[in-house]
Amino acid sequence: MQFLSKYSDHTYTLLRVMAGLMFMAHGVQKFFGFPAAFPWPLNPVTIGAGGIELVAGALIVLGFMTRPVAFLASGMSAVGYWMTHGSQGFFPITNGGETIALYCFIFLFIAANGAGKWSIDGEQ
Repeated sequence: MQFLSKYSDHTYTLLRVMAGLMFMAHGVQKFFGFPAAFPWPLNPVTIGAGGIELVAGALIVLGFMTRPVAFLASGMSAVGYWMTHGSQGFFPITNGGETIALYCFIFLFIAANGAGKWSIDGEQ
């Protein structure tokens, strides 16, 4: 297991960057219709969510203000889960909320652990 622990900092950074990019893609879809149009009309709630997804995703990728931004993204994901998916049943596997529930806990983990390597924050 020594081999795996040697790369734990790098794999954590990869998790942070990929989660940020994928989260940001939700905001890009809402505002720019890429790669496919957002299937619901924009309203104040989805505009707020899209703004958080776009900006927080980018900041998490860069590793800038990572802890507070990841905490905000985690909270937005929790609220989004209960507003959109929780009313369709409790279990994420049956209500379609697996992705947003996973974002909630990934971003909570990032908020607790900081930016890691290759970040503007410079946390190790």
